[in-house]
Amino acid sequence: MNTYVTKPNDIKHDWYVVDAQGRTLGRLATRIATVLKGKHKPIYSPSMDTGDYVVVINAEKIVATGRKLDEKIYYRHTGYPGGLRQINLRDQLAKHPERVISAAVRGMLPHNRLGRAMFKKLKVYAGAEHPHAAHKPKTLEL
Repeated sequence: MNTYVTKPNDIKHDWYVVDAQGRTLGRLATRIATVLKGKHKPIYSPSMDTGDYVVVINAEKIVATGRKLDEKIYYRHTGYPGGLRQINLRDQLAKHPERVISAAVRGMLPHNRLGRAMFKKLKVYAGAEHPHAAHKPKTLEL
């Protein structure tokens, strides 16, 4: 038996659209990370970017279980001394709902150059419209 090695010419990146309305944040993020990595394809190779593009719509309508809306905290730093800022999930969903899904998916991707390339294929939008209709994205069933 011969071992199959994925070549760059064999990789084809498809486009998928995911409706986040009513979906649990973590379960949605794991499925999106799997598609971005390319683990759903038989040609998956951990050292190559075999994943697909994912467009997430209705990011503002995700669901969080338990008391996460008030207890889950997002941190960022302004770069100045004493510039650590924190915001809980409820306020983050109200101000920047795209960042919630982006942060969850980013943590599930590899933390290296390849992971950054995979993350660039994620497009998140708060509402139901997105500008990627020309790519004819398929609906991703979760």
